[in-house]
Amino acid sequence: MEATVLIRPESPVAGRSPESTRMFREAGEGAAVARALLLANAERIQALARRLRTDPPRVVVTCARGSSDHAATFARYLIETHAGVLTSSAGLSVSSVYDASPNLEGALVLAISQSGKSPDLLAAVGAAKAAGAYAVALVNVEDSPLAKLADTVIPLHAGPELSVAATKSYIAALIAITQLIAAWTQDEALTAALADLPAALARAWDLDWSTGVEALQGASNLYVLGRGVGFGVAQEAALKFKETCGLHAEAFSAAEVLHGPMALVKDGFPALVFAQNDESRDSVEALAGSLRQRGADVLLAAPGKNGEDLLPTVPAHPVLEPILMVQSFYRMANALSLARGYDPDSPPHLNKVTETV
Repeated sequence: MEATVLIRPESPVAGRSPESTRMFREAGEGAAVARALLLANAERIQALARRLRTDPPRVVVTCARGSSDHAATFARYLIETHAGVLTSSAGLSVSSVYDASPNLEGALVLAISQSGKSPDLLAAVGAAKAAGAYAVALVNVEDSPLAKLADTVIPLHAGPELSVAATKSYIAALIAITQLIAAWTQDEALTAALADLPAALARAWDLDWSTGVEALQGASNLYVLGRGVGFGVAQEAALKFKETCGLHAEAFSAAEVLHGPMALVKDGFPALVFAQNDESRDSVEALAGSLRQRGADVLLAAPGKNGEDLLPTVPAHPVLEPILMVQSFYRMANALSLARGYDPDSPPHLNKVTETV
């Protein structure tokens, strides 16, 4: 691994504590956001769930960009494994650039956004409705253009998010998706587990992932790996490494990494691995072992498993464990950003709302 990055005395972040950033304060609101969202959305989630059971969609199409698209990955695995409905991500440029739209009669379009303002997202949802889809918006800004366009709105209740890096709004999107699927499929175990989620998020925020800061402060590349409902969290973590830490990170499915990316793994190559306790667990842990055998420096988050080389985690329902792990990750990413000389609240060349067309 490369030499440790040192912050110059004249650096604008020199001397700043991790607790001083907006990213830290906003990410730390995850538990409060969860509590507010689960209570405030209960009735409208139940109403939407009844509609989906009475008139099941033939397919689900997700529309999102950035962190919201990683929440859509989580939704795809959750919908397909729990509701049994084929789910796919829309290519937003199909409508916004190519002015085309597939036949979406009988489809459910799930649009996820913090701001609800991106032009390509609005174009995709508008085209989908015109093509026969029923549009549901999971959006943080309730009076946004997306909220006005959708047939049903599920507010994220994350409150103002001023740091460029999305954190609490991403957690809110995962929770809203889970609450919807639990109600749609009438999954009593998952519904009961959601009631305990706010307290679990508070515990996850307090966990010490400083070993990750130490291991990655001097890194230049890494893999972030997950599988199933954990893959969307791996995608989100890789994005946060790039935008807040200036660290090139690539997210892969724990199965996909074996098909070529493994060729880059050598002594000292870092990998962050998320392993929730579901049917994918054994294969993900086996991959982590294979990476270690090739000399990789593995940071493994695996709820229910103890060891000095493991990142601490909060065990929960397997669907909720990725949400708890990303809550712990955000605290680590914020500290790593400062340790590498970056300002996590103001990543270079980025804005809060990306006006993609």
